[in-house]
Amino acid sequence: QVQLVESGGGSVRAVGSLRLSCAASGVIFRIKTMGWYRQAQVKQRELVAAIPTDGDTNYADSVKGRFTISRDTANNAVYLAMNSLKPEDTAAYYCKVTTTEVGLQGLVDYDFWGRGTQVTVSS
Repeated sequence: QVQLVESGGGSVRAVGSLRLSCAASGVIFRIKTMGWYRQAQVKQRELVAAIPTDGDTNYADSVKGRFTISRDTANNAVYLAMNSLKPEDTAAYYCKVTTTEVGLQGLVDYDFWGRGTQVTVSS
């Protein structure tokens, strides 16, 4: 079982910045991808950014040019630098990791979620 611990959320004014951090712990065979999702009130959860172990980073169109995702592979950590924040960025942000584990039937992928960290941007 993988545990994700998030930090860095808070309240800022528009055009301000925040940096979210997430560290994964537990028994991990391999991390396939790590990313950030967000869910605002009366909204569906959406992908913000993801950074696969093998592949290119991807961002939601709404955050391109403003957010930067990065990883510390050695420490199973992922970060999200958020700049030029807008009120519409207000949401609960969730760290997600997809791991590949050795199961009874072979290699199996699993998704794990953090508890979420609130980001509130005021105008």
